[in-house]
Amino acid sequence: MEEKTVHQENKMGTMPMTKLIFTMSLPAIFSMTILAMYNVVDSIFISNYDMDGFTAVSLAYPLQLLLIAASVGTAVGVNSLVSRKLGEKNYHQANSAATHGLVLCLFTYAFFLLLGIFAVRPFMAAFSSNPRVIDAGVQYFTCVLCLSVFSIIQVMIEKTLQATGNMIYPMLFQLVGAIVNIIFDPLLIFGIGFFPEMGVLGAAVATVFGQFCGMVFAVIILFRKSHKVKIELKGFKMDRQTVKNIYAVGFPSIIMQSIGAIMMLGLNAIFQSYNSIVSVDVFGIYFKLQSFVFMPCFGLNQGLMPIIGYNYGARNKERLYSALIRGLITAAGIMLVGTILMWTIPDLLISMFGNESSFTDVDPQTLLREGEHAFRIISLCFVPAAAGIIFTTVFQAVGKGFRSLLMSFFRQLLILLPMAFLLSMVFGVRYAWYAFPIAEAGALVIALLFFFNLVKTDFKKLH
Repeated sequence: MEEKTVHQENKMGTMPMTKLIFTMSLPAIFSMTILAMYNVVDSIFISNYDMDGFTAVSLAYPLQLLLIAASVGTAVGVNSLVSRKLGEKNYHQANSAATHGLVLCLFTYAFFLLLGIFAVRPFMAAFSSNPRVIDAGVQYFTCVLCLSVFSIIQVMIEKTLQATGNMIYPMLFQLVGAIVNIIFDPLLIFGIGFFPEMGVLGAAVATVFGQFCGMVFAVIILFRKSHKVKIELKGFKMDRQTVKNIYAVGFPSIIMQSIGAIMMLGLNAIFQSYNSIVSVDVFGIYFKLQSFVFMPCFGLNQGLMPIIGYNYGARNKERLYSALIRGLITAAGIMLVGTILMWTIPDLLISMFGNESSFTDVDPQTLLREGEHAFRIISLCFVPAAAGIIFTTVFQAVGKGFRSLLMSFFRQLLILLPMAFLLSMVFGVRYAWYAFPIAEAGALVIALLFFFNLVKTDFKKLH
């Protein structure tokens, strides 16, 4: 039976705002929390099998961040364009944007296939002289990057459907991948039952297999169910203007998230210069655990972006501001909970990673002590980061993605890394963590300046 595209009045322009935000965001918050959980579980299993493997994954995680940056950034550009065109009732261009997004996945994958084949070992060798760490990193990231096509396609379909207001299916796509990953992680890492003991490589295989299952489910839903946009591959021709419009938001988003990878590389280089393997592991543990705090905010972001983009396209200022205010309050609440947890139970959080037999170069008590110190300092940035995330969402939703890029550039490269270097050089490496709250406060000031400029210009034209 031939697909039919639904053109009825979109709920993003009519539903009461609080109800709409929670209707749109809760599935994404749930799915992002599940995503955070399986990332953390993956790391817990690896650290309890071999702490050198965990160090390897922590050192090379910037490569995975680059993959996430490219796939999510392009998909964010598609999401923004589709939601705006739906708000304008321009369904043909919305369909074209969705189709272009799926085709662009192949170009993204080609790059990371080459990266997985040629770049992983030189990358690992640049950051570690330990052959066990190097080999573990090569095993994990060669597998993840060379088979990244599954995650790239799944992310694109998720963002495309989210742009139409459909948040349930994207949640289910991630849920399927997470459950499969969590089930197969211990089986393949430790060799339980008839499964072979594969160690760190087993974690990578479990991750890729979960992504494959999520992608298959996503493709079936995309082509077998009716949606407000339709993929039109028959007679498809790449349109330069559509690609330009996608990357007007998508490219700054890619660069913005890639800056996170550069920040991690820089901090790890600072820690390595002081021969502080403990700091590398603390940062790796923090980066996994903080996803439990940030991922719900990113889920809220996913719900808010199509709402703001739709109402900006529909020129409805009242609903746009209503979404913004409610988003700020909700995000601040989520981050406050995260701050409280980091201050009250850091020892319990850190103790999940590693056991007596898995540690080789790091003393467990030193890791615990340094981790508690770092967690309490870094978490001071959580509440201001909530506002930064929401303002970033606004800029991307209305097609001003370059402002989000500048925010990220200032926060992570012009403030955080130089401050971490100076603090570690003057006071010692333990003080590098203070760079996080300092950088977030600076980024928030920049976000407010950008937002007030937007209010005085583009938003004045709205009804």
